[in-house]
Amino acid sequence: MAKLGSMIFLLAEEPPKAPVYSLDGSVAGEVQLPRVYGLPVRKDLIRRAYLSEFTARLQPKGRDPMAGKRTTARSFGVGLGIARVPRIPGLGRAAFINSAVGGHLAHPPRPEKRIHEEINKKEKKLATASALAATARPDFVRARGHVFTAESLPIVIADEVEESISRVKEAKALLEKLGVWSDIERAREKTRIRAGKGKRRGRRYVTPKSVLFIVANHRSPLARAVAGLPGVDVAEPELVNVLQLAPGGVPGRLTVVTRSALDRIAARFDGLLMQP
Repeated sequence: MAKLGSMIFLLAEEPPKAPVYSLDGSVAGEVQLPRVYGLPVRKDLIRRAYLSEFTARLQPKGRDPMAGKRTTARSFGVGLGIARVPRIPGLGRAAFINSAVGGHLAHPPRPEKRIHEEINKKEKKLATASALAATARPDFVRARGHVFTAESLPIVIADEVEESISRVKEAKALLEKLGVWSDIERAREKTRIRAGKGKRRGRRYVTPKSVLFIVANHRSPLARAVAGLPGVDVAEPELVNVLQLAPGGVPGRLTVVTRSALDRIAARFDGLLMQP
């Protein structure tokens, strides 16, 4: 890593060439992967950026400051042979204190609590670049549990595929030829009912993450066709983030990217790299 003024430049290895697949699943050519795919994988930085982006999406929550305190309860004083806790006049039932039924919580969640773990912009950009590099390492992708038979990663498809496929049936046929449909089947088979209260709060099922599609337009026919498949995410090159590239903070997401999206990824991280 070299430093020049306020800019940080990273030395990256020359990544290998990747085959470009056409609509019928055959190899239509080769493309040199952007140099960002040659960066070392920083697991610690990826985990830190993941926690930052994940906590940024959480909604602050807290209790009403007067919750459990709207009562006429008061202590009866000493000399009665009973505990000096606040009691409701006429009933004698304890109230207000946190050990009484209907009393206030001892340490409730407070809305002023800082739940967002902040991170420097350059750290975040480097973590995203490092997570992208992990998508080109088959050992990282297999370690995440993805199932695939593709020979090289990431899987690059021609631009015309993005506009030619508009049905799930067509997308399935292509993904079977590319050797990644088995990962979507894995996500479907391992979908389960959530443990805990979340199952009755609109998030009943938990589905593992499967393939990430990085496309030029997230509203293209291909993006619409695959968006509903189990565990699939669709993102554009300028907006893809660590939450999608490294779910759970674990790098190595199985990725399918279009040819034009590669150029936009290279342009996004161009200022981060320098020639060796």
